[in-house]
Amino acid sequence: MSTEALFQQLKHPNPHLRDQAMWELAENRDETTIPRLMSILDEEDTNYRRAAVKALGAIGADAVPPLVQALLNSGNVTVRGSAAKALAQVAINYPDDPFPAEGLQGLKTALNDANPVVHIATVMALGEIGAPAVDLLIEALQTTDNPALATSIVNALGSIGDQRGVAALTALLQDEATDSYVRESATSALARLEMTTSFQRREP
Repeated sequence: MSTEALFQQLKHPNPHLRDQAMWELAENRDETTIPRLMSILDEEDTNYRRAAVKALGAIGADAVPPLVQALLNSGNVTVRGSAAKALAQVAINYPDDPFPAEGLQGLKTALNDANPVVHIATVMALGEIGAPAVDLLIEALQTTDNPALATSIVNALGSIGDQRGVAALTALLQDEATDSYVRESATSALARLEMTTSFQRREP
């Protein structure tokens, strides 16, 4: 199938056909594929935009530098949010590859984005990256005064299942100044974490 036909198939209502086109584009890409996919990140057609996000994630590490550029420099909130989601897809598709340092650094900076769409998508991406992102998330949790951001960080730490998260959440609960909603989220995240980490310890 030609590249043009594959790009058209990214718009298809059938998600299986979109996925097929996405992987074919990733496997047979040329120097125009990434820039063209990047240009779709502000597309109004949600299916088309999501398919481009997933295709960039399927490409993997080569897509990270332009995604970081868009995440940090685009004036368009949709593009910044989509770039964060595409970075999450890179982590999901390549769980055994070290996540590029440039990507981690870009996501760390984007945690300070004023728009909740962007910083919440950023936290989700860091959550998908997992253990290498734990220290970044803890640092952001300790320095933010934004309860919505703190809550999404708490939930990400709860899902990663890392012992460092247990210590950070325990400290948060012991701090009387902690926002009540954040405290509630931290209590349930801690319960999840303790279950995960004790399960990991029991495994042979």
